[in-house]
Amino acid sequence: MSDFTEFFRRKSSGDEPHPRRCPEYPEPISTETLKNIFAGCGDFQTREVDCGLLGRSTVTLCWLDGVVGGSDLSSDVLRPLTDFLRTGGDPSPERLLSGAVYSGTAQRRDDTDSLVTAITQGCCAVVFDEQACAVTFEIRSPTAQRSIGEPTIEKSLKGCKDSFVETLRTNTALVRKRICNPALKLKSSVVGRKSRTNVAVMYVDGIADPAVVAELERRLSLIDIDGALATGSIEDYIVDRPRSPFPQLLHTERPDRFSRQLLNGRVGLIVDGLPIGFLLPVTFAEFLRVPQDDSQHFLINSALSVIRWFATVIALILPAMYVAIAMYHQEMIPTKLLVSVIESKKNVPFPTSIEVLGMLVAFELLQEAGLRLPNPIGDTVSIIGALIVGQSAVEASVISPIAVIVVAFAGICGFAQPSQDLGAALRLGRFLLVLAAILSGLFGVTALLCFIVWYLCTMDSFGVNYTAPLSGGRPGALARAFLRKPKKENKFREAELNTPDRRNQK
Repeated sequence: MSDFTEFFRRKSSGDEPHPRRCPEYPEPISTETLKNIFAGCGDFQTREVDCGLLGRSTVTLCWLDGVVGGSDLSSDVLRPLTDFLRTGGDPSPERLLSGAVYSGTAQRRDDTDSLVTAITQGCCAVVFDEQACAVTFEIRSPTAQRSIGEPTIEKSLKGCKDSFVETLRTNTALVRKRICNPALKLKSSVVGRKSRTNVAVMYVDGIADPAVVAELERRLSLIDIDGALATGSIEDYIVDRPRSPFPQLLHTERPDRFSRQLLNGRVGLIVDGLPIGFLLPVTFAEFLRVPQDDSQHFLINSALSVIRWFATVIALILPAMYVAIAMYHQEMIPTKLLVSVIESKKNVPFPTSIEVLGMLVAFELLQEAGLRLPNPIGDTVSIIGALIVGQSAVEASVISPIAVIVVAFAGICGFAQPSQDLGAALRLGRFLLVLAAILSGLFGVTALLCFIVWYLCTMDSFGVNYTAPLSGGRPGALARAFLRKPKKENKFREAELNTPDRRNQK
């Protein structure tokens, strides 16, 4: 059995050396080198500027049109540079770094690799061919980024109305706006040999576990792929069990939830180009919580939490329980209900197993069609599929009404999950449980459920057990997973996160 669990674990042992990345462009810095590197790039622009009153030497400005803002380039770099050079100023890198140009971010570049990366990320480069160096100024185009809007997935009822965007610095600024403290640390790195994607590890010093921060940085440094342009490009390389269908990173598009989790002791990861933030370590119970938990009364919050746990169980086992009881254990059904079920299935030509499996597949197809089509068409397809086709199938005695009720109720409970990743894992487990019910009834369902619980207990997320606090053995842990205390009584952070400072209030 240990070999089976090892199949889902990361293959790395934790002792791998950091990958050595050779310079992709070992040539010295020059204008001709940049022109050769960006050959065929129609948006690569250069401009030579004469130095001094006699113009005996020149410097060259290089940038990518559209990535760099044209008006900012003219006002912040080109105009002060030409004014400075026309007065006979010395065009040395040191003078540019000391304030000859208005741009707030200036950095000297002595290797072609870092210079090319800076240009592709929105910098204008002033190249000194004679000294084989350059000075870069960050002037990103404001039109190349989306404005901050309302969250579309995690709806905000009583919380903030802003959400993450595709720009890294905008997202980190949204977090800084909420945690105005230098204890909020940010460590930057680059992932992707070709994409050169910037990622930022964020945590609150003194609250987050330093071992988790160090482990996350180590796993990020071991990622050696061409591009990191999707969530899977990062997630699959840093989770403990990449083959597991259960989510192991908490995704959020809301900076208020991201900041709240940082204060709780978790570590955050923001990737440039992705409008979401990753949080770790996580537990199964965390996926059943919503951002509104901190904005509601603790009694209402506790009741909704119990409902979400109930919906999770129903979404997973209801179709399998119906198949097992209808096929093998009819004596468990009350007499009146059994008579009603028999009457409804009297003219249905298919057995219960085929009936439920077909309904589950049809439900998944309708869901996929609603997601892939444009919003007006997707809504129409869902209504037609659920009402017209379903009602017609029942009236034609192709399926029984009880099967429609069971599958629809399980699907609604699946939609009640706050995490779409957890909902997808439950949908997969629902199919497996139905197959187990077809093969051996309730015995198969019970055996597979025990296996799922055992498997969840063997999972870890950066040193934290996946089933915590249910598996921690601490007094009151079970109640904390389902119920909520008033804010004044909840004085400590989660013990399983191993935070140096456990108290969150006096």
